[in-house]
Amino acid sequence: MTSRPARIEAVHDPRDLSGDFAHRIEVPVRLADTDAFAHVNNATYLTYFEIGRLEYLAAAAGDPVPIPTLGGRRSYILAEARVTFRSQAAYGETLTIETRVTRVGRTSLTMEHRITRPDPAAGNPARLVAVGETVLVRFDYDQQGPVPFEDELVAAFERFEGRRLRS
Repeated sequence: MTSRPARIEAVHDPRDLSGDFAHRIEVPVRLADTDAFAHVNNATYLTYFEIGRLEYLAAAAGDPVPIPTLGGRRSYILAEARVTFRSQAAYGETLTIETRVTRVGRTSLTMEHRITRPDPAAGNPARLVAVGETVLVRFDYDQQGPVPFEDELVAAFERFEGRRLRS
């Protein structure tokens, strides 16, 4: 996790996400992430969001995300995902994945993701690559259904974000 937020070019589209993000991680683009057009394949952006999401959840809650096959009875399932592509990324680049929680409901939470590519020239703004939103559901794998968020978990997210997430 890096500590400085990316300075990106001015927002040109209302779908672009501005402001601070509570979590960021750098991810190198692998050759396997690219397609025949020599840029990152569209499906790979969901994997980048997943990397950011899992790292965020572990950092905010203080523990790795429970894996059902390894005994985790309550974890998360992805209920919805949206991606807006803003520019291409290519093999050999390093991308910054930023993640924040914007809302915690009874059994679901909403996360926003911003992917940028830092400009190697010092002082230049980063290039916006993609933005997105995901909705996760707190899920009990024994009961095979959604369950309410524990108050302690919501409090951990709110401490990590530095603001209230439940209305």
